[in-house]
Amino acid sequence: MLSLAYSAAMLGIDGYVVRVEADSSPGTPGLAIIGLPDRALAEARDRVRAAIFNSGFAFPAGRLLINLAPADIRKEGPGLDLAIALALLAIDDQIDRTELQGIVVLGELALDGSTRAISGILPMVLGARNAGFSRIIVPTANADEAALIDEIDLYAANSLSAAVSVVLGTGGALRVRSQAPAPFGETHRFGDFADVRGQRAAKRALEIAAAGGHNVLLVGPPGCGKTMLAQRLPSILPPMTIAEALEVTKIYSVAGFLGSQPGIIQTRPFRAPHHTISQTALVGGGRVPKPGEISLAHFGVLFLDELPEFSRSAIEVLRQPLEEGAVTISRAAGTFTYPASFTLVVSLNPCPCGFRGSRSSECRCDDAAVERYLAKLSGPLLDRIDLQIEVARIPFDEMIGTQTAESSSAIRSRVVAARERQQQRFIGSPFLCNGEIPGAAVRTHCTLDTAGSALLRTACTQRRFSARAFDRIARVARTIADLADSTTIQAEHVAEAIMYRSLERLARAA
Repeated sequence: MLSLAYSAAMLGIDGYVVRVEADSSPGTPGLAIIGLPDRALAEARDRVRAAIFNSGFAFPAGRLLINLAPADIRKEGPGLDLAIALALLAIDDQIDRTELQGIVVLGELALDGSTRAISGILPMVLGARNAGFSRIIVPTANADEAALIDEIDLYAANSLSAAVSVVLGTGGALRVRSQAPAPFGETHRFGDFADVRGQRAAKRALEIAAAGGHNVLLVGPPGCGKTMLAQRLPSILPPMTIAEALEVTKIYSVAGFLGSQPGIIQTRPFRAPHHTISQTALVGGGRVPKPGEISLAHFGVLFLDELPEFSRSAIEVLRQPLEEGAVTISRAAGTFTYPASFTLVVSLNPCPCGFRGSRSSECRCDDAAVERYLAKLSGPLLDRIDLQIEVARIPFDEMIGTQTAESSSAIRSRVVAARERQQQRFIGSPFLCNGEIPGAAVRTHCTLDTAGSALLRTACTQRRFSARAFDRIARVARTIADLADSTTIQAEHVAEAIMYRSLERLARAA
């Protein structure tokens, strides 16, 4: 006797439908699960058996076999428990087989038959909807998150018995809405640039970074405000689109970070991992692959404070995502690609003690110590950072002054206007901002006037910029022109873009 149910599983950050086939045949009683289940899923046979008995149902007799298709993709976690239990109950007609085949069933089972929440509900519900299913059963604890997706009939089941009632037609559809989220574009939790005294040059550079999606490096002594500036960058970034918000929410759902009252994430992420973070935690992976910090910063900001304190391996793995906007991880369980399109902001001191070049404090580091300190910053990584800014300590008079600094909302209005100009320019292209322009398209979209071209040629010759650095200077100059509402890139825009390559001078001075 054969029965069929449908569930869903995760592949990377995307959900896909799993066909749960149950078969019984004469022979020694037992239950086997095939179709590349992991250990947690292989143990489902014991959880399901106990849940069926303790819910008052009869466990099917005979030799039972569960096949999870497609059989060439490894299935992980306990999220298929409920679908397996319903497929087994359909074998001996305790529930209707035909009705069961039109529903996607998700959830872990406890031994007493109650359901437990699972991670990744949002992308799995999306995958089921995209596959053409319109009826989905989820654990009650996941109902708020699943209800974020429209165009489905959602059933929340707190037990195996409740799920059976849904299949039998006696369970009511439960449409759940989470609490009303904050409006798109909320930024107050990031602070305001009006709180930052002085630092006009650094604020200008961060405005350029926000307008064009460029990466930033802040160099300066301790206490000059590097962290304070970085933390306020999200407050001037453009609001997320609905598509961006949904993709970020999917990542956080897979990582299990949505919390007990999930809703669509509507503010751009800001992630600031500690320097002791491992390479795996930064880029993602693990025995059961999960998104790392760079994916959790997708469409937002990744801030690495005191960059030289991070391990060299952790720093160097940033190269691929900075270029491609995604990271690919290969494990025994398969190859996974996680999106990682973020604005990188890193900070460091000019030397181990932090006071090299400072007029207010004496540096205690010799040249060899400075060289070792900066050695972790490889040339290829620096080439991928568009804006390199030296941040000085704020003079006392400016610190106690009463003059009000420009607010984040005022800066953000200019950033949004510049982004709109870029979107109009890139209609029909796969990229949305200047920082995403591929090298092959730089000559097309970042055409310099005669004076600007001559200036950049001189700078590249004298300072030996790489081809990648050349392209990034051109992209930054294009963003500066957009902020100035200029259709052409002029020499003054190029000169300002070249000014933001200060770390090469610092490294040579060391």
